[in-house]
Amino acid sequence: MITTKAAVLHGMHQPWEIMELDVVPPKDGEVLVRYVASGLCHSDYHVVLGDWGDFIRFPYVSGHEGAGVVEEVGPGVTDIKVGDHVVCSFISACGHCRWCAAGRSNLCDSGAGALEGRYPDGGFRLVKDGVEYGSSMMLGTFSQWGTVSRNSIVKVNDWLPLESLVLLGCGVPTGFGSAVTAGGVKQGDNVVIYGAGGVGMNAVQGAAIAGALRVVVVDPVEGKRDAALRFGATHVFATAEEAHEFIFDASWGVGADVSIVTVSTVSEKIVTDAINVLSKGGTTVLTAVAHPELKTINFPGLLLTQYERTIKGALFGSGNPHFEIPRLMRMYEEGKLMLDELVTARYRLEDINQGYQDMVDGKNIRGIIVHEH
Repeated sequence: MITTKAAVLHGMHQPWEIMELDVVPPKDGEVLVRYVASGLCHSDYHVVLGDWGDFIRFPYVSGHEGAGVVEEVGPGVTDIKVGDHVVCSFISACGHCRWCAAGRSNLCDSGAGALEGRYPDGGFRLVKDGVEYGSSMMLGTFSQWGTVSRNSIVKVNDWLPLESLVLLGCGVPTGFGSAVTAGGVKQGDNVVIYGAGGVGMNAVQGAAIAGALRVVVVDPVEGKRDAALRFGATHVFATAEEAHEFIFDASWGVGADVSIVTVSTVSEKIVTDAINVLSKGGTTVLTAVAHPELKTINFPGLLLTQYERTIKGALFGSGNPHFEIPRLMRMYEEGKLMLDELVTARYRLEDINQGYQDMVDGKNIRGIIVHEH
């Protein structure tokens, strides 16, 4: 077995600890990836806060955004070879379950045990002295090495920087798709986005590229509001109240066609604000998460019915990972999508706790770990 250095959580409300673990070699349909970079996504911090509840099994290796190089191929893998550059999708797509067959591979059944890191055979791929370690989304990218399913990786062009492409594994397609696919933003629309972090900033890019007339961002952090303007926002506000007053005035009382919730943690107030800002026939997209026992929607059904408003959830931007990742990669290569600018800080694996503290303090749009080998 290969030995890897990994950031391990032993429980909620605890810091990551750097440990050496053993990596189980690839089994049927799996590959061994040498991770080059890993994204510091807020979803991994939800594990620390306990927002995933009992879905997490400790000890646990976080990290679900990863990019690297294939170093070994297991039995049955014929379309990926050693040396290929890949981006990990936090959604494993088998291609033949009911949901994949219906074109909704972001809901693939193979992800049933992914959050706790349990593979379809019931086992785990990171071990130490007889103890099995969970790995986020069967990836565990806060590790130098990972044995992952072929269904969880997407081949990318080897001349493009993996330190930028790594964000295509979650944050970019989740935000971009929340606007373009789930929200259906079209030319001339008014769009309001709550939260300008690593996901929200890509909802901004998606809405702008789709041709929205106004892309309004709500975020209490001044630096993020300023950054949102560089990524395509037309107007930014510190509070929902300011944004609502503006959008109803600018639209002559009509309201927003689409509102998108991409805050770090969802609350009932934010969801209510996002629905109230809608026009007749408008859509609210809920992309951000909260504790599974927390009720975040409390709104009169009559106002949904009379105004034909829609509330919908979006996982991976309601997109197909094996389609969206290559498409967004090509947009980046042609200068149509900003990735380099999203990465505002780089950290060593040993500095992961500082990286997340910087995220909490609002210092970064996106931080990444650059793995040393």
